[in-house]
Amino acid sequence: MEHVTRIVIIGGGPGGYEAALVAAQLGAEVTVVDRDGLGGSAVLTDCVPSKTLIATAEVMTTFDSSYEELGILVADGTPDAADPARVVGVDLGKVNRRVKRLAIAQSHDITQAVTRAGVTVLRGRGRLGSSGQGIDGSREVLVDHTDGRVESLRADAVLIATGVRPRELPDAQPDGERILAWTQVYDLEELPRELIVVGSGVTGAEFAGAYQALGSNVTLVSSRDRVLPGEDPDAAEVLEDVFRRRGMNVMGRSRAESVKRIGDRVEVTLADGKVITGTHCLMAVGSIPNTADLGLEEAGVAVNDWGQIKVDRVSRTSAPGVYAAGDCTGVFMLASVAAMQGRIAMYHALGDAVQPLNLKTVASNVFTDPEIATVGYTHADVSCGKMDAVEIKLPLRGNPRAKMQGIRDGFVKLFARPGTGIVVGGVVVAPRASELIHSISIAVDNNLTVEQVANTFTVYPSLSGSTAEAARQLHIRKREGAGS
Repeated sequence: MEHVTRIVIIGGGPGGYEAALVAAQLGAEVTVVDRDGLGGSAVLTDCVPSKTLIATAEVMTTFDSSYEELGILVADGTPDAADPARVVGVDLGKVNRRVKRLAIAQSHDITQAVTRAGVTVLRGRGRLGSSGQGIDGSREVLVDHTDGRVESLRADAVLIATGVRPRELPDAQPDGERILAWTQVYDLEELPRELIVVGSGVTGAEFAGAYQALGSNVTLVSSRDRVLPGEDPDAAEVLEDVFRRRGMNVMGRSRAESVKRIGDRVEVTLADGKVITGTHCLMAVGSIPNTADLGLEEAGVAVNDWGQIKVDRVSRTSAPGVYAAGDCTGVFMLASVAAMQGRIAMYHALGDAVQPLNLKTVASNVFTDPEIATVGYTHADVSCGKMDAVEIKLPLRGNPRAKMQGIRDGFVKLFARPGTGIVVGGVVVAPRASELIHSISIAVDNNLTVEQVANTFTVYPSLSGSTAEAARQLHIRKREGAGS
């Protein structure tokens, strides 16, 4: 096939718009077909909105938990009349208006950056055409415009980055008022008095913690033994203990069968027949890839049983000239991974140097309070023998900066190879763990040893000092092991 010049990207989320920027920079003729606004769900209904909401919740939690200890006086010392135990309250309508304003502004900024780069943005729905590959190896993309027109484009390479949507249970259909999907919470004007969150994965845990901090009475319904079943077990235990201590009702091993609205209340029926009631219910039971009716089967693009597009480490699908990126691939459902998949796809398609995706260098974060950040190999990998490593867990309660800030919960955990001391993974549970994990990510990505991490200067006092101290303790263990 001749040098690729025409790129069509279906979907304008992180995988799509980052790919567009790279392709344009490399001199390609790029068209992005997007239905809802550049940035996708990450910017409009997921990452940006939820983390903006959580930012308000974080301030509330920090103040509630430490203002007395830190010696802070409130104006007249009068608690919130609606909740005598609290000193401050929240105007959820104002919070949500700010959330949506920032999301739209971010989408606008992305659109400006993409169009400045010379990318054509079409508003509509894209799908692969049925004509297959042309003689020149190109593919057809059909665009269903919002005004009803259908336009045919030819592309030397196509990137599918259509994302996901909230999974809905047949007997728990969201109505946008009392039974809510996570995309609908930003239309609430008043704080839910009694919120039932169904699902204890990342989305469920983040929203449950946020609304509890904002002042809702929260019940978290988990079908598993603990919250965040996919995370480090020590980290999940800390978070669940914090949730319970702050008054959340965490119901483990409780599967929701149905949710129905009765007037201004909701009833959630569990698998064991128990019924719990509240004023609102948030459904956080996973997601469905947006891969239907895209012409994938006709184009020879393979999907798995869940509808996720199968890709290799350079984002290629099973169909020549068709790539995929982001949540619709199910590889690792993070905006950062989607963006990297999109960039890699364009480097590969346009013949540039490319480094295949390495998931063991991906840093991820759960934006609860405290946050949970991870990178590299995990406790589960070590336990099952996938990685031979030693580990150390250092509680934050001994860190001087943590004491000064009134931080009681959290830890730093490192995993290192027993012979070489190379750092292969880490976990941080702390306020701003998303920032603290970066030094461990650098160590993992560059095969640094515990000695190198331990011998790097840290500021005193700082939370990052615990990372260096954990590395020092692993160095001692390494030496002890070598001498035995």
